[in-house]
Amino acid sequence: MNMSTLQTAFQDLFHALPEKAFFAPGRINLIGEHTDYNGGHVFPCAITYGTYAVARKRKDRKVRLYSVNFPDKGIIEFNLNQLDYEKQHNWANYPKGMIRYIVDAGNEVPTGFECVIQGNIPNGAGLSSSASIELLTGVLLNGLFELAIPRIDLIKLGKKVENEFIGVNSGIMDQFAVGMGKKDVGILLDCQTLKYEYAPIQLENHKIIIMNTNKRRELADSKYNERRSECEEALSQLQQKLPIEALGQLSEVEFDENQHIITSETVRKRAKHAVYENVRTMKALGELKAGNLEAFGQSMNQSHISLRDDYEVTGVELDRLVEAAWRQPGVIGARMTGAGFGGCAIAIVENEAVENFIANVGTAYLDEIGYVADFYVASIGDGAKEIEL
Repeated sequence: MNMSTLQTAFQDLFHALPEKAFFAPGRINLIGEHTDYNGGHVFPCAITYGTYAVARKRKDRKVRLYSVNFPDKGIIEFNLNQLDYEKQHNWANYPKGMIRYIVDAGNEVPTGFECVIQGNIPNGAGLSSSASIELLTGVLLNGLFELAIPRIDLIKLGKKVENEFIGVNSGIMDQFAVGMGKKDVGILLDCQTLKYEYAPIQLENHKIIIMNTNKRRELADSKYNERRSECEEALSQLQQKLPIEALGQLSEVEFDENQHIITSETVRKRAKHAVYENVRTMKALGELKAGNLEAFGQSMNQSHISLRDDYEVTGVELDRLVEAAWRQPGVIGARMTGAGFGGCAIAIVENEAVENFIANVGTAYLDEIGYVADFYVASIGDGAKEIEL
């Protein structure tokens, strides 16, 4: 990302120089999908793709926002005295929601500000551009107004924006990964307790390839909420016999012994995924710590199969991408990442195989699906932060 482009855009729009610059990454989840709202573990990392902002304080109460990614929306303007959701404010509802909840939490934002943002996360790909904008806004307000809001509080406020302001019933993983990410490490996060540990991911001889199906997915109107309610149904039936608060508390054996309590076969499959995926995620951490990348890759493959067969959130596009990836030489593992129903898959690929991998998987996908997939070679990077102008 060229910061001088952002500064020039800022000067053209606001006839002044920005004071500060900020960055917040996107995220991928290496393993542990649809476990977050089931009280299980996830294993995300921040990536080096993300959202950049340059900003300066104003003297009045106006907030003026411009996105280089949505030039047709122009400058979106609102007042600090009026921070309600407004449909016509489009993408700007994410920063607006953050400002609102930061103020509601008792922090003083004394004046408005002007801001130009630009992201290089593919829009609608499921790499969490919304959490990126939320945490970007959080570090921006901290930086411009010296608020010193603790990082974990910004993460929780970002989730609140998603759930209550935007109306998407998502878990905390995205904001946590974006807020707490570090270069070259993954984060094992217990979504019930927010206990976490960093695990080094040594990929000197491998690259993470993000494969975008280019099938747009809108989380709010997908079957995401349906899966959540199916898991809640499974949990309430299991709770008639078992003293548990979340599916993530069960071992595979405990689930197998009690799954007959769940009356619907479909709901049983959903719960099985939640339990088995959580166990798989904790095992995967051990494999990485032992430097056993091959075993970690096998866990990724099993994760995709479970998401395809038991949770049924992959869809033909993701399946074709991942199945094509599995057939390539030099592939350690591949799976869908994110909520599913389109969006992205990831693969861990040996360095020297990357070029052929992208060519072969791209051709197979185009032949079977009829339009192109996009490929990004990703690195694991830092979480949201202020950067040099």
